[in-house]
Amino acid sequence: MKRSMKHKSILWLLSGLLIMAGGCAKSKFLDINSDPNNPEDVPPRVLLTNTTVGIAFSNANELGRVASLLVQHNAGTANQALGFDIYNLDGSFDNSWNFEIYANSCSDLRTLISKTEANSPAYSGIAKIQLAYLFSLSTDLWGDVPYSQAGFGLQNIKPRFDKQEDIYQGNAGLGITSLFDLVRSGLADLAKPAGTLNPGADDLVFGGSRAAWIRAGNTLMLKFALQISNPNPTLATSVINEVLTNNTYIKDNAQDFEVPFGTNEGSQSPIFSFNNVNRPTDQMLSLRFLNLMKSLNDSVRLGRLYTHPAGPNLSNYVGFNNGSTAVPPAAATRSKYAPFVTGPDPTGKSFVRLLSNSQRAFILSEAALVLGTPGDANALYQEGIRVSMYKMGIPKDTVDIYFTNNPAIVNLAGTVEQKRKQIITQKYISLVPNPIEAYNDYRRTGYPELVLALNSAGDDPTTIPKRYPYTPNEAASNPNSPKPRPLTNVKLWWGK
Repeated sequence: MKRSMKHKSILWLLSGLLIMAGGCAKSKFLDINSDPNNPEDVPPRVLLTNTTVGIAFSNANELGRVASLLVQHNAGTANQALGFDIYNLDGSFDNSWNFEIYANSCSDLRTLISKTEANSPAYSGIAKIQLAYLFSLSTDLWGDVPYSQAGFGLQNIKPRFDKQEDIYQGNAGLGITSLFDLVRSGLADLAKPAGTLNPGADDLVFGGSRAAWIRAGNTLMLKFALQISNPNPTLATSVINEVLTNNTYIKDNAQDFEVPFGTNEGSQSPIFSFNNVNRPTDQMLSLRFLNLMKSLNDSVRLGRLYTHPAGPNLSNYVGFNNGSTAVPPAAATRSKYAPFVTGPDPTGKSFVRLLSNSQRAFILSEAALVLGTPGDANALYQEGIRVSMYKMGIPKDTVDIYFTNNPAIVNLAGTVEQKRKQIITQKYISLVPNPIEAYNDYRRTGYPELVLALNSAGDDPTTIPKRYPYTPNEAASNPNSPKPRPLTNVKLWWGK
């Protein structure tokens, strides 16, 4: 038997040598090397599902967890969260940058656009909106990033880092299309007649509804506009007026751009898996967020955002101070993300919430206040609070009682900056499920007013990070990566 096996091994080796001797000439015989699990031509319906999950995963995985600590929704209690909580960020985010944003979703979206733009524009329209969202996620966290040359595979393995102002505003001389024009191109594709292929169940968010994606795209334009309102209020105002004139954007909670995940292993959202399965003791409710909610008498939403082991009374929530070296409370007594944030909802799903109706209302409230765009700032502010409460499943009569009992909280008052602080603070509460957006607002406006974590460290212990540090792998492999990397105390182009 041993001799027979030896002879077989020799035969296999000889066969291999014969194949190699054939050089690089392609033959049908060599087609057996095609991997059925890694097809060369992936259909649009598969790509769309993958990109939708991919952009949601990028938002809600490590990038979102770190943001939740920096904006003090949560406090770190173990492992990496302890370092992130005190601003030790250098050396992090390789997986997020390489595998979640650029090598996965970005390249798939470029492929989806190129495959469908000519004959199946519904797919390319959705892909362009998703790509704009993905690139905004990247530039809003890091500043200058690969954009116009990114996602084209072997055509350009060392893409240029485009300036953030060019990413948002465009630069014709460098061949850079603005994020606004990328979304507009997607909206134009969605307005075209039906093509050869049209999305259906493979569109996990809107089931192939073009109208829904047009609403989402226009709402994304509103977000982008407010994001650049510090350095370019003229462009911001123009875009917001454009969207309001078109009058097609998210206006109802049922229209939210949110990606569903299951709760079975392999289909879980990163928020659910991290907080409920893999690392359930790494982070908990920040004492600072708890104190804010107490000051606003808001047990209404707090109970939907965080657990209350001893009952829903405000005195029964248990928080932990950011950066504290004390022993954290026992796991069973901690307040942690509630099911509205992590899932499951009554159907067994969890959601990564990317753009919401309440976010839209707060955006338009701030724009009306600061930029003078159409709308009543106070009415939009109140709408933002109300619809965020409704989204969390809070009954209308309970919401009405909160408004009646807290007139100073639910009505804007004071100077423009005092009113803006109110708007952003309420928006910050509504954004607990999407802390990256809360982090964007904090760096753009300075609100809510956060105090440094205890025992802060990192690049600058005197400053809450204003950007994420570039990743070690990108710095080593791409000569276009900024060197030396900007410290985390350097504000972004659109920052305050």
